[in-house]
Amino acid sequence: MGVAVGTIALLPGCDVLEPYRPARPPSNGALTFHVSPDGDDSEDGLTEETAWRTLGRADRVPFKPGDRLRLKGGERFTGRLAIGAPDAGDARRPVVIDSYGSGRATIAARGTTGISVYNTAGVEIRNLKVVGDAKTHDNKDGIRFFSDLKGGRRLAHVRISGVDVSRFQHGIRIGAARAASGFRHIRITDSAVHGNKDAGLTTYGPRFDADEPSYAHEDLLINRVRAYRNPGDPSADDRNTGSGIILGSLRRATVQRSLSYDNGSRSSSRALEGPEGIWTYDSTRVTIQHNKSFRNRTGSEVDGGGFGLDNNVSSSVLQYNLSYGNDGAGFLVYSGDPTNAHKDNVVRFNYSWDDARRLPWYGGIVAYGTRMRNVDIYHNTVMLRSSGPERPPALRLRDGLRGVSIRNNIFVTDGAPVVDSDTAYTRDRVRLQGNDYFSTNEWALHWGDLRYDNLASWRDGADQERLGPVDTGTSEDPCLVNGAAPVTDRAGAANLVAECAGMLRGTLELRALGVDPGPVDYFGERLSTVPSAGAAGTAAHSRAE
Repeated sequence: MGVAVGTIALLPGCDVLEPYRPARPPSNGALTFHVSPDGDDSEDGLTEETAWRTLGRADRVPFKPGDRLRLKGGERFTGRLAIGAPDAGDARRPVVIDSYGSGRATIAARGTTGISVYNTAGVEIRNLKVVGDAKTHDNKDGIRFFSDLKGGRRLAHVRISGVDVSRFQHGIRIGAARAASGFRHIRITDSAVHGNKDAGLTTYGPRFDADEPSYAHEDLLINRVRAYRNPGDPSADDRNTGSGIILGSLRRATVQRSLSYDNGSRSSSRALEGPEGIWTYDSTRVTIQHNKSFRNRTGSEVDGGGFGLDNNVSSSVLQYNLSYGNDGAGFLVYSGDPTNAHKDNVVRFNYSWDDARRLPWYGGIVAYGTRMRNVDIYHNTVMLRSSGPERPPALRLRDGLRGVSIRNNIFVTDGAPVVDSDTAYTRDRVRLQGNDYFSTNEWALHWGDLRYDNLASWRDGADQERLGPVDTGTSEDPCLVNGAAPVTDRAGAANLVAECAGMLRGTLELRALGVDPGPVDYFGERLSTVPSAGAAGTAAHSRAE
């Protein structure tokens, strides 16, 4: 910034005196500023004809509610933008940063965060590319919102739409240093985050306290976001890296109609935690729905899955999602903290196809952990083919579960165990009812130290697949039309529908058991009173009638 001398300023790097111009022209209302490679930093920036030339000039502006900063579309601007506490927008009159003209403008950061918003909100970032370099890839964020305000005050109104962010440590990162002092009313839509080292998109807050649970951020929507080829850090063995979308420290959040794929390919081989496609931790009331997560990898011997409900997650739902071709679990429900905070979660109407490709000690659906309570897993379809001598099961259960109900699912393998449980759970801790367990080869089920080769002997030996005195469940062929490829869109619905009328036998009416399965199945078809097992049961039921 120039140093004012009366009405004259000496500009850095210059030997001449120029007329002083304030960073922001005097105004009682909102202003729109323009930046163009053909502009002039000595102009006022208020029109396309009097645009500024550099981001550095724009970065001097103290923004007020309703202001707009517009960068010329199709052009590249080197530098960064920083919006701080004195730059005030609000939910009704946000500060907007976007492109004008044809195409999206590019902010090319050099060793810095691309766009930083600190201790303020009421900000919208639209229709921009934000690109980093080798230095930003190590330890900077593409778009960063951060608050360390005291007093438990969440800052309202964050909007990010139509952006493409690449070559940073994190593409988009929203964080807070203190509990309940982050951001609220957050919307991230129609954007892509790719080629970032640690994660495509992430939210986080302070360390979770189970005795006094609090969440930094509130009311988040992520819609139509693509997170792909975020590789991870091969040198980082102290944390997980290489995820697509990570949701931490949230109360009320929805991720929908988004894609996460080809992430984690360079994550550390020594890390004790690995990446996932889309996952949440230290959060409550999170809904992850209508997403696809596929071909995600891990460099270590853990994780690398499609979707996850991780430590300290409560009252959250995984529904209507597709997972396929991942190194680890399709759908992972996990608790590693002895806090009793992982509870009351639901996994329903999802589809896992050929997951656990590299790590067979996972499976299509996996549940385990310390003091995990009250998980409902129902109406999912899992199809797994063996990828080597160690064959992943369709359903993997490990120690630590209590109050878990697993009902009306289809589990299909080609000879691997349909279910593999480390513990021989009794029905007061884990209850399986109304499921179909089918193998195209030899039938196997592992229950603690015992091995079973048919449903009837397991039912008798473990006292599972019973509702009172009535036997439930089946091991019949569900007659899925085509299991050779994943069903990636509605056009392939027939490939996922259980064709056999016999699939109605052994299925439970969940509402009669006090479980609300929701209004629709995996394909959005309205549920019948007693749908058949699996994620797409309505069509089979209607044919059977």
